[in-house]
Amino acid sequence: MYTNFFYLLRREGVPVSITEWMTLMEALSVGLAESSLSGFYYLARAVLVKSESHFDQYDLAFQTYFQGIASPEQLLDQVAQWLENPLPLKMFSEEERNELLNKLGLPDWESLKTALEERMRKQDSPHHGGNTWIGTGGTSAFGHSGFHPGGVRIGGESHGQSAVKVASERNYRDYRKDETLGIRQFEVALRRLRQFSTRLDGVKDQLDLDDTIDETCKNAGRLKLVWTRPRKNSVKVIVLMDVGGSMTPYANICSQLFSAVHKSSHFKDLKFFYFHNCIYDRLYLDASNNPRKAVKTADVLASLGPDYKVVLVGDAAMAPSELMMRDGNIFWDLSNEEPGITWLQRIAKKFPYNVWLNPLPEKYWERVHGYQTLTMVRNIFPMYELTLEGLDRAIKKLMVRK
Repeated sequence: MYTNFFYLLRREGVPVSITEWMTLMEALSVGLAESSLSGFYYLARAVLVKSESHFDQYDLAFQTYFQGIASPEQLLDQVAQWLENPLPLKMFSEEERNELLNKLGLPDWESLKTALEERMRKQDSPHHGGNTWIGTGGTSAFGHSGFHPGGVRIGGESHGQSAVKVASERNYRDYRKDETLGIRQFEVALRRLRQFSTRLDGVKDQLDLDDTIDETCKNAGRLKLVWTRPRKNSVKVIVLMDVGGSMTPYANICSQLFSAVHKSSHFKDLKFFYFHNCIYDRLYLDASNNPRKAVKTADVLASLGPDYKVVLVGDAAMAPSELMMRDGNIFWDLSNEEPGITWLQRIAKKFPYNVWLNPLPEKYWERVHGYQTLTMVRNIFPMYELTLEGLDRAIKKLMVRK
């Protein structure tokens, strides 16, 4: 059942496994979809889709697979004409909605398809405000700008949010991987960093009871202990964020990152520092870059171990002098004995697990004002665009020693 839907999801890029598909079939067999297409939509999404970044691909596949009947093009054109010049939108009261819900009930998808086919064969003129034909207003199951608890919206805009074919609205395009991030997406990505850490980091010093039993059975009953890494998260993170100047247009997304990181409880330790354009001999403890709230970069390097994972956030676009020259610091009252590039190289050497996240779209990296310094920074740190796809790649890179 629905086997083609499984393959369609895979073609759209939703990573559905056989195990998840069999779980869905089991859920359907016990009636969790409640014989409703809307119920199936939400049930299948909950079981099959592991990340919000795939919601849009899921909606595309769902809409394609359950798009309903195939109608002659001229008939669809005729329906579109019927729905022109709709009645003014009627707002149904809560009492009217409840009364209609009790009266009309929720039809199943097959009944809706059969009824729609019949209407399209028989209807020969526009209808507005009725309860049967394809039209606008009223309580018909087909059309728009009215109300029906289990109808199919055709054209128009959703007002009652009761259409069965909810996938056609595609409410989740913002979660696609080519979109910039928000707090929710940041939090999901940070959890993935935690999940990776339980598999790859730490010493195997905890007894794995299930695997021990399994291996002992395979070993003819002779005890064979199997050890695994502890479940606690051992990831330690340093976030270094560029603020001010050319980063001002990206202040919102950086604030979202800041909020998501500080809401996170997934790390064994978290350090957060700020800089402007480039890192020199001082790192700042807040976004004001107040010298009174600063620490020496050398002290940070000396006090923290190389197992920290470093995430730098910035556009890396600056005057070449800021990166390459002694006293290149843009703040006239602050001098630096060593050029910024020297400090960046020290950070990369001390913390081999490092990435640079750039809010500037990658297509501009080679022609934006300041591309020279951006290129030099890319030669020191692996750089990724600050999108969902870029963050996914950056997290995977953080798990591999440079």
